[in-house]
Amino acid sequence: MDKDQAALAPEWKKPETFKEKLLSYLWDADNHLKTPFERKLVRKLDFGILVVACLGFFMRYLDSANLANAYVSGMKEDLVLNGNEYTYMGTCYTVAYALFQIPGTMMVTRVRPSYFLFACEVGWGIFTFAQAGAQNAGQMYAFRFCVGLFEAPFFPSLLYVLGSWYNKYELAKRMAIFHLSGSLGSAFGGYLQAAIYETLDGARGIAGWRWLYIVCGCMTIPCGLAVLFLLPDLPSNSRAWYLTEEERDFALDRAVASGKSQPGERKINLDLVKRMFTSWKWYAFVLGYTIYGISCQAGDYFSIWLKSAGYSVAERNVIPSCARLLNALCIFLWGFGSDLSGSRFAFVFGPLAYGLLPTGVLAFWPKSQGFKLFAFFTSGVQLMTAVFYTWVNEINAGDNELRAITISSMNGVQYAISAWLPIVIFPQTMAPTFRRGFPATFGFVIAGLIIIVGIKVLADRDARRRPATVEEASDTQETQSIDEKSPVDGAAIGTHQDGVKG
Repeated sequence: MDKDQAALAPEWKKPETFKEKLLSYLWDADNHLKTPFERKLVRKLDFGILVVACLGFFMRYLDSANLANAYVSGMKEDLVLNGNEYTYMGTCYTVAYALFQIPGTMMVTRVRPSYFLFACEVGWGIFTFAQAGAQNAGQMYAFRFCVGLFEAPFFPSLLYVLGSWYNKYELAKRMAIFHLSGSLGSAFGGYLQAAIYETLDGARGIAGWRWLYIVCGCMTIPCGLAVLFLLPDLPSNSRAWYLTEEERDFALDRAVASGKSQPGERKINLDLVKRMFTSWKWYAFVLGYTIYGISCQAGDYFSIWLKSAGYSVAERNVIPSCARLLNALCIFLWGFGSDLSGSRFAFVFGPLAYGLLPTGVLAFWPKSQGFKLFAFFTSGVQLMTAVFYTWVNEINAGDNELRAITISSMNGVQYAISAWLPIVIFPQTMAPTFRRGFPATFGFVIAGLIIIVGIKVLADRDARRRPATVEEASDTQETQSIDEKSPVDGAAIGTHQDGVKG
């Protein structure tokens, strides 16, 4: 590394040049404080982590959301699904997805994420492909369970990996990019099904909805290979071919200086369970995220309402896909705004507060078809999952294993509730008005807002109770330990530790 690369501002300062100001607004707020060496490292991490995360999550949502596309495009008639079989298919997937969240995510604290997630993605690709051959509801139940089993660790594990590499000025927007790829996958599924229905329906004697699963399965497996070759694992064990040894050492020091503990520092034992159950953070975040996740379910029934309202097969697939593109835009805007402003609470509370409008419209179910179309179309504006998980990563940064188990518990418990709750409040026999489901989601939005305010109050209380002298001593120790390293590494890390104010 050149000496010029180590030239850093000794303390936080505002961007001065037009280029610095532009980059601080468009990308990382601390970009002007980074050396060229560190900026190059972050670009490499974006290439390695974001490419495989977005590809994988795109396929994960495409492979799970295509059930609705297939159902309204001929599967219902071909498999004679006249009762609640569609709901049960979703339940089988959700049960498996919930059961394997925590064990799957804890695996990546002990096994290389690239190996483990590669096997998972190839596994769900195989069973996605297998759904094309289903002949009855029972076979679909089994295939959906297996897809959920292999998909379960991917999302929380990548959240954990992202939180392990990036600092507070980088993390939320990258989580947002990762998360919005899921909405793009759902949106693409609608366009893909519409295209397949128009061009392949009946080709070689195969129905269009079966072709959807064939195409999706063939797309998923190559994405799994990308995970194997590109994911850099974790700062403590990375052997990524595109990172030099110097870059790997720097990335590890950077993570430690940001207050992130590393895998293996604490064992996975009863002490972890004790820390989990004696911390308000685990209860509050798991409960808050579960309520929030349930409150977002109204939009899942958009296609079913469109079918009942007389829209064509193509319109039933394309219109919800356009709504998901709006969702993706909002997801990025919330992550971008959160990093730029430094506020997590505002960009968790604000989007969910908007959810009162569309869920309220659906809860009261007006006669106007335009109002209902507006409510369904904008129901995803409340999606702020990326910022929520960024908040969790930062509050639990000092305890690696607790961070992993909290992230996986949030997703796992939410899906565990979602495994049975739709059967009760969204039975297909009550479609399309769902007189239990839509009023319930409106109530969950209100409850979620209350819990989020509670989390903010508790987090602020902990911040006030933390003695300033302890923080100052910790900062001094970290700076001294860094200065004992090479002058280049010490200077670069010191800027992030001492210069960037939280």
